[in-house]
Amino acid sequence: MSRRSASPARHDRRRRLGGPLAGLAAAACAAVTLTAVQDPAPAQAAPPGERDVTAVLFNWDFDSVARECTDTLGPAGYGYVQVSPPMEQIQGGQWWTHYQPVSYQINSRLGTREQFQSMVNACESAGVGVIVDAVINHMTAGAGTGTGGSSYTKYDYPAVPYTDGDFHTCRQDIGNNYGDRNNVQNCELVGLADLNTGSEHVRQTIADYMNDLLSMGVTGFRIDAAKHMSADDLAGIRARVNGGDVYWKQEVIYGAGEAVQPEEYAGTGDVQEFRYAFDLKRVFQNENLAYLENYGEGWGYLPGDGAAVFVANHDTERNGSTLNYTNGADYTLAHVFMLAWPYGSPDVHSGYDFGSTDAGPPNDGQVNACYQDGWRCQHAWPEVQNMVAFRNATSGRPVTDWWDNGADAIAFGRGEAGFVVINHEGSEVSRTFSTSLAPGTYCDVQSGNPVTVDGSGQFTATLGANTALALHTGAAGC
Repeated sequence: MSRRSASPARHDRRRRLGGPLAGLAAAACAAVTLTAVQDPAPAQAAPPGERDVTAVLFNWDFDSVARECTDTLGPAGYGYVQVSPPMEQIQGGQWWTHYQPVSYQINSRLGTREQFQSMVNACESAGVGVIVDAVINHMTAGAGTGTGGSSYTKYDYPAVPYTDGDFHTCRQDIGNNYGDRNNVQNCELVGLADLNTGSEHVRQTIADYMNDLLSMGVTGFRIDAAKHMSADDLAGIRARVNGGDVYWKQEVIYGAGEAVQPEEYAGTGDVQEFRYAFDLKRVFQNENLAYLENYGEGWGYLPGDGAAVFVANHDTERNGSTLNYTNGADYTLAHVFMLAWPYGSPDVHSGYDFGSTDAGPPNDGQVNACYQDGWRCQHAWPEVQNMVAFRNATSGRPVTDWWDNGADAIAFGRGEAGFVVINHEGSEVSRTFSTSLAPGTYCDVQSGNPVTVDGSGQFTATLGANTALALHTGAAGC
């Protein structure tokens, strides 16, 4: 939930481009003699399994998620779906009401316990694991009656139960003082009652909630506001969740010079690498895609086998620190790159139009159909969805055959399993590309057009401005 985002660190290859380029057009392809580059370690930052892409269906209700697992996510090859916090929460229509727990009963605006269980069952049947966004750092900022009918006041939650002694004694807001570890981890994030996660009672109560979700078939957790709990406290909680044998990724926003750093949490689980998203925005909007040749650990990020990455999430799309759905080709092509590049484990945020930063989901989270009522459904955009199968087909393969034009056109392979070209220039690019693909006809999953690779591993194509091309062994012929 943390709404604070520090300025991203700059990369030492930084150069500048001109203004933004035009929107997406029809794709085709192009090439030259290419040079192999060293690849980061294959991504393992995901629950066990070969499919490591997670669709984050932000504020979708449970019935809608169940349908989407069956109709779209499973068939497309998504390995996981992340759902918004399912516990009882405060009343209200804003998105952030889901991040103020009243109790750990599964009874939210998104659905009941029975609906949640049906969703988990449906997703499991579709081959999609369920990741729960777990809010365990805090409770509410005020008093009232929760979505399940439980009454509460700040520091007193009878339905849990938590009382005053279960909260940290610092009763002031964190504010902007991120240079003080005690302030960040023991005071109140935007006025929310801060749980004393060092307490044995609090740790066990949280673990009981998470174990209950696991008993319903949940695969793992995204730990909201992890930065505001010490790594030791989180380790103490995790040890009680299925004996520590549980997947989770932790929200730890990087801030240069801050007291709490993402590296501290690497031993507790996977960590969301915010620098990845911050820098993608800068590169796609103001710099050169050619700089991405060593993206990931080469830029000083966390080790790729423990990093969760994204183009945007629900906080950053609103606060402007990353790209969002209004950014056209920058946003779409950044997803193509993320899903083709073997660093970390990708989350694809899928949300809705928002006219204000507080805007809650249309229809209280009920999605009648994608692209209606403001639902953006980014996970189902053809340019994005079709790259999920590309990623699955190329899993574990190194980056090979890198080419760039020194500016905003790049191409690279994933060994013998795939090849992608991204043209973020303002005009078309025509080349003959050298690949490690076997000769044959492949389907470009971006345009739907056939592409023939010759006996030398080469193909010739033309890409329109702001388009991409992607070939992989799982899509032979159109």
